[in-house]
Formats: sequence, structure tokens, C-alpha cells
Amino acid sequence: MVKTALDDFNMPPCAKLLGWRLLDARPEEGWIKLGFEGKPEFCNPAGFIQGGLLSAMLDDTMGPAVLVMSEGRLYTTTVSMTVNFLAPAKPGPIVAEAKVTQLGRTIAFVEGKLMAEDGTLLATATASERLLDAARVVR
Repeated sequence: MVKTALDDFNMPPCAKLLGWRLLDARPEEGWIKLGFEGKPEFCNPAGFIQGGLLSAMLDDTMGPAVLVMSEGRLYTTTVSMTVNFLAPAKPGPIVAEAKVTQLGRTIAFVEGKLMAEDGTLLATATASERLLDAARVVR
């Protein structure tokens, strides 16, 4: 796999909670593929992963797509995100992909999707991300 800005990045607790792991990336294209773990603890009473957690997975995929494309120079904060839930998500591995569709000076536009291990499309999202200079962000 190609080297990315994420190689030297300290994983935040929220990413650890979601089981975040990098599967593939094409930084020059602003594309990233991640794996998440849909834990039983994430389920609603019907036994499906709660939509807020799926949204968190999408958010935690789209932001890193910008970070990877900018070679670690830009962090993001989500301005708006629209999520469409297409199929119920069962516990187990979840694959996420995101693509930066436009990287401006202050805003990025990103698309993302979540899939079950069998390829079933679970959810899609679009987001507007405010760009932050990573060198100025307090860690």
C-alpha cells in the first residue's frame, strides 16, 4: 500500500472506538478506503447498527480523505453532512470509501459510502468540510 499522511498520525479515541483501519488510499485522487468494526454494542433494539454510529464512520472517512490528499497539511471540521441510509447494517466488518470531489482554499466537498462485507451498500453521504491548517491546530 502507498505511504500516506496517516502513517505517522496518532489515532484519536473515536476512531479506535469505531475500529478504524486504513485499507487503501490514492492520495493524488483524494480517495481513501477504510475498515470499521460494527460492534454489537452499536446496535439499536432491532439489532442493526444505530444510524448515528454509521454517520460517525462516514464522517471519520471523509475527513481523512482530505488529510491524505493534502499530504497532512489540512485538517477538516464538518460544516454540513447529508447521510442517506439505504440498508440496515448488521454487526460485523464495514468498509468505507470517500473521495474528495473538490478541494478549495477554505472548503472541501467530499462524498462517502459504507458497505457491508458482502458488498451491500449501507449508506452514502456528502459533506462540506472547512479546511484548517494542520500546523496551526492545537493537538
